[in-house]
Formats: sequence, C-alpha cells, structure tokens
Amino acid sequence: MAKVHGFCRALFQRSSTSSRPPVLQRSPSFRLGVRRSTLSSSEAPFPVLQEPTLACDEAARRNRDVNLSLFAEIRSIRAAIEGSDDEVRRKDRSSRKLTVRERIDLLRDDGGEVLDVGLFAGWSMPYGRVPNASNAVVVTKIAGETCVVSANIWTFKGGTLYPISVKKQLRAQEISMENRLPCIYLVDSGGAFLPLQAEVFPDRYHGGRVFRNQANLSSMGIPQISVVCGSCTAGGAYIPTMSDEAVIVKGNGSLFLAGPPLVKAATGETITTEELGGADIHCGVSGCTDHYVESEEEGFQVTRRIVSSLNLSRRRRREREEAVEPPLYSTSEESFASLLPPSLSHGQWPALEIIARVVDGSRFHPFKEKYGPTLHAGFARINGRLVGILASDGELTANAATKGTHFVRLCTFRDIPIVFFQNTPSDLEYLAPGGNEGLTVKSRAQMMSAVACATVPKITVVVGGGFGPSSFAMGGRALQPNFLFSWPHARQAIASPDHQLQTMRQQQGLAERDIDPALLDRLEEECANHPPSNLVTDAVILPHETRQVLSQALDICTVYRQPPLSEHRLNVLRM
Repeated sequence: MAKVHGFCRALFQRSSTSSRPPVLQRSPSFRLGVRRSTLSSSEAPFPVLQEPTLACDEAARRNRDVNLSLFAEIRSIRAAIEGSDDEVRRKDRSSRKLTVRERIDLLRDDGGEVLDVGLFAGWSMPYGRVPNASNAVVVTKIAGETCVVSANIWTFKGGTLYPISVKKQLRAQEISMENRLPCIYLVDSGGAFLPLQAEVFPDRYHGGRVFRNQANLSSMGIPQISVVCGSCTAGGAYIPTMSDEAVIVKGNGSLFLAGPPLVKAATGETITTEELGGADIHCGVSGCTDHYVESEEEGFQVTRRIVSSLNLSRRRRREREEAVEPPLYSTSEESFASLLPPSLSHGQWPALEIIARVVDGSRFHPFKEKYGPTLHAGFARINGRLVGILASDGELTANAATKGTHFVRLCTFRDIPIVFFQNTPSDLEYLAPGGNEGLTVKSRAQMMSAVACATVPKITVVVGGGFGPSSFAMGGRALQPNFLFSWPHARQAIASPDHQLQTMRQQQGLAERDIDPALLDRLEEECANHPPSNLVTDAVILPHETRQVLSQALDICTVYRQPPLSEHRLNVLRM
C-alpha cells in the first residue's frame, strides 16, 4: 500500500510544478452534439458528449505509463487480499469449512454482480496488516433481492476482530439501514483481539454499537439473518440471537459466551464444544437458533429460502408473478377421508400431511423445526400468495408458544398473512403435579399478545380440537381473525367433554356410573354445534375445500389492503 501512496504523492507533486507534462496542463473542451435517437417523439433526447482529441501523443504516452503502473499495483494488492483465503485453505485441506469467497458465491445468485465494500480496509494499520479488515462486506443479489452480507474471515487468525473489523461491521449495518436492505451475517469468529481490547470494547462506536444497530434495524423492519458457520464466542454470540432468523451448521457452528477451555478453568468441568453450544443444543433446547443444517452448502440453501420468505418484492414491485403449482398429493374428498382419523379421540392428526395438501407444490419452509415440535411453523404459498402457517399438533408447550410468538412477529414485520390450523387439546390433559405451568402460561400469554397485535390478515381453520385458552393463541375468535372456518371434526369448548365430566366427578365426588349418559351427549353436541350456530365459526367447510376457501379468503383480505406505514416498532425478540 505504501507504493500506491507513493504513486499518488508523485502525481500530486508533478501537478503542482511548472514542469508538469502537457497532458496535466490541458483543459479539453467537450463538444455537445445531438445524434438521431430511437426515442419516441414525446421524449426529448439529451445531447451526446463527443470524445475530445488528445493534445499530443507524447502526453498520452506519459499519462498511460504512470497510470498503468499504478493500476497494476492496485491489482496486485487486490489479488493478495482476495488470495489470502485460498492460501490458508491450501494448507488445511481437511477442514469441512468453506472460505469466505466460497460462502458468498454459494449464497448469491448465479451471475449476480458483487459490490465489494472496504476490500482495502486494514491493509496498512499501526497494529499490523489485517487483510480485508478480517471481515468481508459485499452487496449482492440473493434470491432476487439486494442484500448486504457481512462475513467474518475465519482464515485470518480465526476471524479475530480488530478495531478496523468493528468499524467495517458498523459500515455494513449503516449501508443496510440507509438503503433498507436485508443484512446477512456469516458468523465465524473467536471474538475480539484482546491486546487491543480498549479500542474494541468500551466506547460508543466500538463493538457494542453493532448490537444497538441490530436492535434499530429490527425496529425499522429491516430483516437480519445469521448463519453460524463456525465459532461464535463472547459478544459475538449476540449477533445471531439478535437476528430475526438464525441458521447453524452441525459440527462447525457453536455459540456460547465462554468456550470449553474457560469452562474448564472456571469450574473444572470438561465439556465438548457441541455439548456446550452446538447445533443440537441451540435448535432443540435453547431456541437461540432456528434452522438446523448438516453442512454449509445446505445452510446457504436454507438462507436463500429465508430471503424468499421476506416478502420484499411483493411490497415493492410485483405480486403473484410466479406460476401457481398445485399440491403434489391428492386433494380429493376420498383422500382426506382416508387420511384423517374418525374423531379427536382416535389417533394423531397429521398436521404436515394436511399442509402438504393445501399449499402450492406441497412446498413448506419450516421455522424452528426442532424447537417446540408440537407447533409446526413455516412459510408456503397458497394460490401464489406467500403466507405464514401455524399448525398445532398437540399441547401448546412453553417452547411451542415461544416459537409461535417469534414467528407471528416475523410475519407482522414482513407483512405476510398468517393461516392457523388449530387443533389444541384440552389443557387439563397435561396438568400434573410439579409441572412448569407458570412458564407455560407466561409463554402462551406472550403468544396471545403477539397474535392480538399482529396487523396482518389472519385466517383460522379449526381442523380438530379448539379447547382451552391455548386455542386463543392459535387464532381463536376472541383474538379477531379476519375469517374463522371449521371442519366437520371441529370441537370448541373450554375443555373436551371427557375432561369436563372428569372434573365434575372429582368436584362432586361421584363415581363414573353416577354420571347421566345423556350429559355426555349434550356436552358433545354443544362442542360441535354451538360455534357454527352462534356465528363463532364463519363457515363449516369440508377438508378438500380448504385450499379453495383459503385462496378466496386471502384475496378478500388483501385485494384493497394497504401495508402499514413504515415506522419504528418493537424489534423481534427471542422471548
């Protein structure tokens, strides 16, 4: 870089002396002319700049020699920076990890242009040479959307963050914020370079500013996605947990405040990276990450699907451009009749099989698949319209409700309609001494709040049981969905008839033989007939009619609807 500065300095000095080359004294006059244009008669063409004639051939030669040397120097430095990843990769052929350039190439659209921001940052610093500031920042197209990508360069000292690295991260977020572009973080870093911690940690525009920007980007409705490709330690652990969605690679990705060596030093416990903060822990237990992948290649495919679910194009330019794919599986009346159990008390309801017969192409992009598995969440299309789907498949546990809250807020931020397939069992079925009812009630209350305040269209189909307060969180009538439909199997009440009778026996001290059989029939009839008779349900539809009815309802809800004005809102939280 010093040689480049020398070239620039020499050119500046020559320009300020009386003996400068003739080309630097020349002030060429550009001539304006008008050529015949193919523009229509109603459009006035702008005049065309005519190429000037150089003052003398000798001046052009001198100019060319100096500048070509300067250009060659810049190209050699650029090649050295871009090749530093490959050099490390050649030394470590056994690694399952991809270089930063390989990651970006897999993530971006084929043939898409890449604007590399700050490639020369960190090349000549007081504390040494830091290629590409140890953090690549590019602006490129991903799934047809322009995105900012900020990627730790793990091949340079494990992605250690220097002061210039933090400054570059902040610049990436600034570009995202000013241009309202999705920001994607490819996280693979061991944290701050500790000898320079005073220049990285405490001040206003140091590392903590990254988290403030993340919160503000989220509150502005600008999507943020993290892909945990490697180590994500100390302060870096907050980047994926403050993102809207996070992907983690099994075996490579890890997320914790202190790694196994520090745990050993502090507690004497020996623990592996995977046990402490690997993909299984964070996708299945903590919920810090949302998508579990086996390889980086799969992770970038998932990330592209996430970008497709952001709903940016519909809001900006186009709507329902893609050809509509019918479901892959039969949607006939006989197909549904064979698939579904005869009543709520006979077997598990096949939630995913129902979704596969309703959505376009039977395509479904799941969200937090391993976390709270009794609630299926994900994105799909119904007759070309992007929708978020929540389908209950058992008890609405604390984890399931937390997952639902996160998903509803994502749909609200992205202006995506939500379709609920409700099948909530009686809450009494899961009450047991020593249970964690407090956490469950708290999580369900948060989900109810998210559903009640969601400003997007909400359509509910009660496919099975609609029992207990948890049915409210699944788009129950009290939370005012735009439409609520039910299947013939649907039953809605505070508890199922069996559990209502069980409660009455316990309260009155009666034996089962003392209960009037007619009472059970009355309770059953009330659960089935009261909602449609009293207009709690807008219509009772047959299962094979669901796709058509949902398509009609979505058209009604969205044809004249204006998305909410962009404004600062509460950011997406992992409750």
